[in-house]
Amino acid sequence: MIRVDDLHMHFGGLRAVDGASLEIAEGTITGLIGPNGAGKTTIFNVIAGHYLPTSGRVYLDDEDITGLKPHDLFAKGLLRTFQIAHEFSTLTVRENLMMVPGDQSGERLWDAWFKPGKVRAEEKAIRDKADEVIDFLAISHVADEKAGNLSGGQKKLLELGRTMMVDAKIVFLDEVGAGVNRTLLNTIGDAIIRLNKERGYTFCMIEHDMDFITRLCDPVIVMAEGQVLTEGTAEEVKSDERVIEAYLGTGLKNKEDA
Repeated sequence: MIRVDDLHMHFGGLRAVDGASLEIAEGTITGLIGPNGAGKTTIFNVIAGHYLPTSGRVYLDDEDITGLKPHDLFAKGLLRTFQIAHEFSTLTVRENLMMVPGDQSGERLWDAWFKPGKVRAEEKAIRDKADEVIDFLAISHVADEKAGNLSGGQKKLLELGRTMMVDAKIVFLDEVGAGVNRTLLNTIGDAIIRLNKERGYTFCMIEHDMDFITRLCDPVIVMAEGQVLTEGTAEEVKSDERVIEAYLGTGLKNKEDA
């Protein structure tokens, strides 16, 4: 579904991504791991249209999407979440969800004035969809709570819920487990698995929690120093000498020699 070819992203003399190539297959939950500074979030930002790469190409279903803006990619079904949740803090959970679908009739003054029936019918359909998402994520108890009052884990669930308000093809999750307690993390993991299995969502996630990665992801792509180091199952990459060296600065051989 996603193909990245020889991607480079330089910031002055810093080569944040330095010739990375990878593929994300349709229907997978792909993990993207690596030590801090490996280029994971930068490659997310390039794919999602936040950065124009220095060189290289990004393809969605064989369509070149390099340099397209986030709103254009949103319309094509490519969505992302952020390590720090970006909720509308003064709106309720339900209202946050209802904000997501684009091109709503009520946003046009002409329709609001002269086609109120159309606006009401569309708003009801969006509200029903939001309530369906709320039930799916088991957050009915906070549906009318202002989003700014939610816990960190609940905000991550809300971000996941917002991707369900449109026809997402692929969702990029940036450290969905950061700052989330284990109980809520399990709930988020269950929701991701259900969306993948029951609704055909494709996911790619950056995550440092290897237990979470092992539970959800296959394959796992490892980045280091702006490049793709290796790819395989979670167990394969965890036992890879190069991965151990990238994370710890020393491999098993060096430990044995010591």
